Amino acid sequence: MSQSAVPVSSPSAPFDWAELEALGGTAPDRVNGACNAQAGLRLFGQPESAVRVTLYRDHHAWCPYCQKVWLWLEGKRLPYRVRKVSMHCYGRKEPWYRALVPSGMLPALKIDERLITESDRILEELERSFGPLGASLGDPAMQAWRQQERRLFGAWCDWLCRTGGDQRADRRAMERFRREASALEQALHRSPGDTEPDTLGARDAVALPFVERMAASLAYYKGYLLRREHPLLHRWLTALEGTAAYRGTQGDWHTHAHDLPPQMGCCASNGRPDQQRLAAAIDRGELGDLGGLESSRRVDAEARSEAIRRLTRHHGALMLLSAQRSGGSSDALEVVDGAYRCALTHLATGQAIVPPTGTAPALRALRDRISVPRDMSLPAARLLRASLEATAALDGPDAAPPLPQEHRLDQDPAAFAAAATAVADAMSDAVTGR
Repeated sequence: MSQSAVPVSSPSAPFDWAELEALGGTAPDRVNGACNAQAGLRLFGQPESAVRVTLYRDHHAWCPYCQKVWLWLEGKRLPYRVRKVSMHCYGRKEPWYRALVPSGMLPALKIDERLITESDRILEELERSFGPLGASLGDPAMQAWRQQERRLFGAWCDWLCRTGGDQRADRRAMERFRREASALEQALHRSPGDTEPDTLGARDAVALPFVERMAASLAYYKGYLLRREHPLLHRWLTALEGTAAYRGTQGDWHTHAHDLPPQMGCCASNGRPDQQRLAAAIDRGELGDLGGLESSRRVDAEARSEAIRRLTRHHGALMLLSAQRSGGSSDALEVVDGAYRCALTHLATGQAIVPPTGTAPALRALRDRISVPRDMSLPAARLLRASLEATAALDGPDAAPPLPQEHRLDQDPAAFAAAATAVADAMSDAVTGR
């Protein structure tokens, strides 16, 4: 189904939450179904007694080193548990994790009761314990691939973080990045991959997380479209988007563009007109024809249902957080409630319904804080961002407060958990009459 298709009849008023819940359909099996960011346990059809591995990764699925290990486990279909931990940039590190890993660094992994830290060591220990995922990490061609990925990483950091508005320095850094990316393309032919088109190997798990972030950040801050400039990398990424393991862990351009600055220390825009236009389109969720250079994945009916289902499930906590930012009144809750339902009704039907007056900033604040894959898949987020922006535009041009650059405490999982608990308590009180 295309983004403009209308799956249900067009209403004259926004749907209520019960109607939206029905439109969202049934949630998939998080434990045995496709790879997803919400699962706390992955079994792949095996009994829970088969679990020997626990992965400690970040709440928001932003950490690229965590993604390397996550991809390996999913590609291997190895049963594992997940425990989620805060990254420094968006919340206080949990004391229980500090007791386990005093440095607080992520990821960490337990095999039986043996703790391993640092992503490369974790992958080596997983291979030693459970066998290789495709070619061995010790294969000479694999080692050459890993070295080239690190050279590309260095060129990316140099360009993204250090050139700013100096156009000559920006050009030199771009040419260095282009050379290293071309070298990685050539290494694709020399490195041992997998023979099946729908499989993911260790080679992919090692390189995918940072290449994904390179594509997003360079589009946003430099106007550089990696998948257009490097067709062999585009072909490689497109093939991997056919795997469930990558689809479940893949982030989008908007998420990476705004989660990277506090992690990298700086992301410097070059200020060129094409860069500014592309950054604005990414922020609005309006990529148009460039969407295929973000991801080849189709936006279909399931993506629409997923977006409705995910926001419907968490709307109470999200509304409470939004109302708290605007003063915390019951009136604020009511108007945000109406605005969210207008946006989801637009998503479900294509029908534009004017939201309550003054809610454009709240709608755009939610648009800006959708995190992929933490909240939903890339196609679902693309649809939801577009409907939030389309609905906000009916109220006016007022923007949400800008996202912070030095930290992402606006995404503190403890604040969301507290809001969700408050909503659950209020619902319980309403049911019991307290």
